[in-house]
Amino acid sequence: MAVLIDEPRWWFRGRRWAHLVSDTSLEELHQFAAAAGFPERGFHNDHYDVPEEWYADVVARGAQPVDSRTLVRRLQAAGHEVFFDREDLPAGASFDDRIRQAIDDCELFIFLVSPA
Repeated sequence: MAVLIDEPRWWFRGRRWAHLVSDTSLEELHQFAAAAGFPERGFHNDHYDVPEEWYADVVARGAQPVDSRTLVRRLQAAGHEVFFDREDLPAGASFDDRIRQAIDDCELFIFLVSPA
């Protein structure tokens, strides 16, 4: 299993950010982050936010770069329950109601948006 990083495409406070996750364990994720010098404030329940300017260094340290779809699939393959709108919203379903229910039902929540 591995530490994964998606593309830095999420804008916040004038910077683009990526997400660093582990498809193995939070322990693996925390060890990787500590070795890379991540501040604890960068951890959000199940992932670290990574500013775009750190991306190349994080990949050089061994994080596997993946697109958002691959990140979702890898987390699912590792046994994590992931709500993915392309698979979990059947045609005709109430988008708003289904999303709210999925958020209410989960223990941890990562909001991930991609153009494809």
